[in-house]
Amino acid sequence: MYRILLVDDDPHIQTTNEAYLKKQGYQVYRADDGHSALALIQTAELDAIVLDVDMPGLDGVTLCRRLRETSSVPVIFLSAYAKTDDRIRGLMAGGDDYLGKPYSLVELELRLRLRIQGRQNVLSSAVLCFDELEIDLGLREVRYNGERISFPPLEFELLAFLAQNPRQVFSYEQLYDHVWKSPLNRGLHNMQVCMARVRQKLKRICPKRQYIETIRQKGYLFRGEPETN
Repeated sequence: MYRILLVDDDPHIQTTNEAYLKKQGYQVYRADDGHSALALIQTAELDAIVLDVDMPGLDGVTLCRRLRETSSVPVIFLSAYAKTDDRIRGLMAGGDDYLGKPYSLVELELRLRLRIQGRQNVLSSAVLCFDELEIDLGLREVRYNGERISFPPLEFELLAFLAQNPRQVFSYEQLYDHVWKSPLNRGLHNMQVCMARVRQKLKRICPKRQYIETIRQKGYLFRGEPETN
């Protein structure tokens, strides 16, 4: 089940989109403004975001720029402002697609599905197993002894990247480039916080094993070779 966040200040549009996507099997979250969306993004595990452009307070384009500092989750803009300049502005802010209003619900769902599936490749169907720890690249889930452990999207991306490249040392800069897919710049604190959370969760579920090791003045490596299912 794909998890979608709808961000729009129009309750009628929100209700219509939510009802249709739920009918298609999606799990739907809603936010009525940019600030509420930003707070929800920090905690929910999302597969894609449908984002209105013109909202009071934190507008969609600004929200997308801020989101791209920490996440690569697909974003589809949904807006009445759909001229070429508007579309370019949205895509330059980090959006993956731009759909003008009025629109077809069938087309919206199709674009969502294509964007989500477009992130997956052959490897994404694999499950990396490290004894009791399982990293499911297809479902984007982490399980320990069969129990699902909550890893928000960016934490999952970081853990999955390290686990797919075991025993290789990566610096903050390399990890930021691979996971955030942008230069480090002012994102060092975000990277450090994300890494700390990942390590804390791994230590909590498996205190006797150190999966991620710090290599002084060099970076981090993931210990162990996975069995791929």
